[in-house]
Amino acid sequence: MMYRWAGTGWGIGAWLAMAAVMLLVWGAVAVAVVLLVRGSCPGRGGLAPRPPHHEAERILTERFAHGEIGEQEFLARRAALRRSD
Repeated sequence: MMYRWAGTGWGIGAWLAMAAVMLLVWGAVAVAVVLLVRGSCPGRGGLAPRPPHHEAERILTERFAHGEIGEQEFLARRAALRRSD
């Protein structure tokens, strides 16, 4: 008995290609779900926001670096910021 499609086509390559595509699709679905869950839950995932006094200290350091304030004023204000913790 002779089969009409014997010896033609992709053979096992088609099955491997389909398996690879399915893995990529399910991987993309998993990544999308994780990103959606992380985005919908504030406070979860990623880095924790820095406390406001760190931002104030950064600005104070920048002002000192640019020469807007002197060393004594810088040290006094930085000490005040650190005491408020």
